[in-house]
Amino acid sequence: MNNRALAAEAFGAFMLVASILGSAFYSFGAPAGPAGIIGVAFSIGITVAVTIYAIGHISGGHYNPAVTLGLVAAGRFEIGKAIPYIIAQVIGGLAAAGVFSLIGHTSATFAANGYGELSMLKATLPQVFIIETVLTAFFLVVIVGVTRASGPGLLAPLAIGLALTAIHLMSIPISNTSVNPVRSFAPAVFAGGEALSQVWLFWVAPILGGVIGGLFAKWMLDDK
Repeated sequence: MNNRALAAEAFGAFMLVASILGSAFYSFGAPAGPAGIIGVAFSIGITVAVTIYAIGHISGGHYNPAVTLGLVAAGRFEIGKAIPYIIAQVIGGLAAAGVFSLIGHTSATFAANGYGELSMLKATLPQVFIIETVLTAFFLVVIVGVTRASGPGLLAPLAIGLALTAIHLMSIPISNTSVNPVRSFAPAVFAGGEALSQVWLFWVAPILGGVIGGLFAKWMLDDK
């Protein structure tokens, strides 16, 4: 296993979680006015796009267990490398949450994902499960499609970032948007309580969606 690839995955996951927590904690309470959902959505989309441009060539720019396993399902990534990648991603996400816990001024829920009282719209468990599964599948179709041999090349990271921005615009009010188990796990560890008890959903639904999306994209884009 390439240690630089694992470091790139840890760094990418760190920046992904940092983009969510920083924008969620501070842009909503900015003196000049809140950036709100749009600010959070563009924060993560831009961060993921530029990080893929910068270091994606080292590891493939997954930063997300659901993406790693979805790419395995699509035949784009070796299953034997998946566990080390996921461990690196978890370490990076926890490190980012730890940094923001030191900075402080965080919300009581630490921007955790969830249903019921942890959802802006008080969405139910089935509603959150469905949207997380569907949008993660969509994300994998985009990733597999734009990174194909005949794909848009240098525009691929931009397309991936914009897809993630759209996903957040669609689902922040429902689940606070995960589509990434690390994004959910890291804040839940620091929030504890209800957030930690619900975090299983944000491992199961995104990974299920990632595998579905990877398989569908493999079938639809085979030989394209």
